[in-house]
Amino acid sequence: MSTGLFALLKDVSLIAKTAAASLDDIATASLKATSKSVGLVIDDAAVTPKYVVGFSAEREIPIIRAIAIGSLKNKFYYILPIAIILGFFAPWLIHPILLLGGLYLSYEGAEKILSVILGKEISTSVKDEQETIKAAIRTDFILSAEIMVLALSTTQGLNVTSQFLTLSIVAFAITFLVYGSVALIVKTDDYGIFLVKTSKAPFLGKTIVRIMPYFLHFLTFIGTLAMLWVGGSIIAHSVDYIGYHGHTEWMKSVLERTGLEGFFYWLIETILYAMIGIIIGLAAHPIGSKLGH
Repeated sequence: MSTGLFALLKDVSLIAKTAAASLDDIATASLKATSKSVGLVIDDAAVTPKYVVGFSAEREIPIIRAIAIGSLKNKFYYILPIAIILGFFAPWLIHPILLLGGLYLSYEGAEKILSVILGKEISTSVKDEQETIKAAIRTDFILSAEIMVLALSTTQGLNVTSQFLTLSIVAFAITFLVYGSVALIVKTDDYGIFLVKTSKAPFLGKTIVRIMPYFLHFLTFIGTLAMLWVGGSIIAHSVDYIGYHGHTEWMKSVLERTGLEGFFYWLIETILYAMIGIIIGLAAHPIGSKLGH
C-alpha cells in the first residue's frame, strides 16, 4: 500500500514539475515573442488614433472598443488557427511569410516618408463610423498577422499546446497594450479641457491641449521609424535564414568598427536596419503603386 502511495506521489510530483516547466516555457516564450513585436506594437499604436479624428468625444472610446474587439477576432478567428497549422505542418513557410511582411512594412514606411517629402496627405479618414471601424480592422489584420507570425517564429521547439497558449497570451497582451494606449492618448486632450473648465489645474490643462497635436505628429514619426526598423530587421533576418549572409557580415563589420556596446550598439544596429527598410521600401514603391495600393 505504502509503496503504491509513494509511487503515486512520485508520479504526481513528476507531473507537477513537467507542468511547471511547461508554464515556464510558455511564460518565457510569451515574453520573448512580445518583446520582439515591440516595434509593430508602436506602429499599431501610432496608426490607430487617426481613425477617431473627426468624431465627437463621446464616440472615441466606443470606436476604439469596436476596433479592439475586431482585432481580437482577427487574431483568434483567423490568424492564430492558421499560424498553429502553419507551424505544425509547414514551419518552413514562416520565414518567407515574414519576408513578405517585412517588404510590406518597409513599403508602408517608405510611402509615408515620400508623402511628407512630396507634400502629399494620405487620406485615411472615413465619415461613416462603421466604415471607419472596418477600415481600421483591415489595417489591424496586416499588423496582427505579422505580430503573430513573428511570435510563432519564437515558439519553434514547443509542442502545439504550448504554442497555442503562448500565441493566445501574446494576442491578448498586444491587443490590450495597443488599444489601451490608444484610449489613453485620444482622451488626454479631453482631460486637459476638463482641467481648464473645472479650474483645478488650468495651466496644466492648457499645456496638455497645446502639446497633444505635436505629440500625435511625433507618435506618427516614431511609428514610421518603428515600421522601417522592424521591416528592415525582418527582411535581414529572413534573408539570412534562407542562406544569404552578405548583409549580415557587412553589418557585423560596421558595428565592430564602431567599438560601441550596450545601448549605443543597439542604436546603431537599429539605424542600419531602418536604412535597409527604407532602401527596400523605396525600391518596392513603384511596384506597389502600380498594384494599386
